[in-house]
Amino acid sequence: MNDMRGRATQVAAKARALAVRKPLTVMTAVAVASLCGGAALNAAEIARMHGVASANERAIEDTRREAQREINALAARMGELQAQANRLNALGDRLARGAGLEDGEFDFDRPVGQGGAEPARDMPARKLLGGMDALDGDLASSGQQLSVLEALLFDRRIERNALPSRSPVASSFVTSSYGYRADPFGRGGQFHKGIDFDARTGDRVMTVADGVVSYSGVRSGYGNVVEVDHGNGYVTRYAHNSRNVVKVGDLVRVGDEIAKAGSTGRSTGAHVHFEVWENGRVQNPRKFLGDMGVSRQ
Repeated sequence: MNDMRGRATQVAAKARALAVRKPLTVMTAVAVASLCGGAALNAAEIARMHGVASANERAIEDTRREAQREINALAARMGELQAQANRLNALGDRLARGAGLEDGEFDFDRPVGQGGAEPARDMPARKLLGGMDALDGDLASSGQQLSVLEALLFDRRIERNALPSRSPVASSFVTSSYGYRADPFGRGGQFHKGIDFDARTGDRVMTVADGVVSYSGVRSGYGNVVEVDHGNGYVTRYAHNSRNVVKVGDLVRVGDEIAKAGSTGRSTGAHVHFEVWENGRVQNPRKFLGDMGVSRQ
């Protein structure tokens, strides 16, 4: 211990002597030592700051990816809602046409007006998602209601098309009405079971409602006859045809040609004899056809 103290004393003495003889050398050594220590500290601080910056960049990238995932999810949801809206617009447009609404009364392509005096502010993502969920529910409910309405209109259209409510020949007029009349052959009076429409030989005879051909052939007095069963107890008869163009079992739609007009059977000239039967009893076609007093064009 005494020996080490002695050596330390000698080193200190030499240092003092050196400082006295060469002060610049000593100052330079101290400065270099200080710079080396400061450089070491600066390198450590820079390394730490680089680490912090890298961590921040990773956090920012993670946040960006999460935000992009949310945007992609919102885009997908928006696409679903847009598809639902397009379907409802198409359905609504079809229903408007089917209901016979005037053009422009319901324009499904025109955006509706909106407004509000309240100031706008940022919308939280959670509130936006909640609003989209509510919109999804509203669209689903509206779709169900429109589908029910479409079904009702379709059923009504089927029912209407099954009623004998049209003329069996185009651009014609009534030449003989339903009921008692003078016999056209001058043999007194008779009960006329149908309505006669003026026609030329070969004119199209058309079914007045949807149905199935239940008879196609010849009947006494009627000549060539076609009968169509429309369901719900309704049957229509088309007589005095020059020829029939349908056979039993054929499905016919309203306006389909079923025969060619003529003057077969007990007839004074070319015309279409039309009868309506309901549950086996002949009816006055006027109550189904309305006013058929239309002149030939």
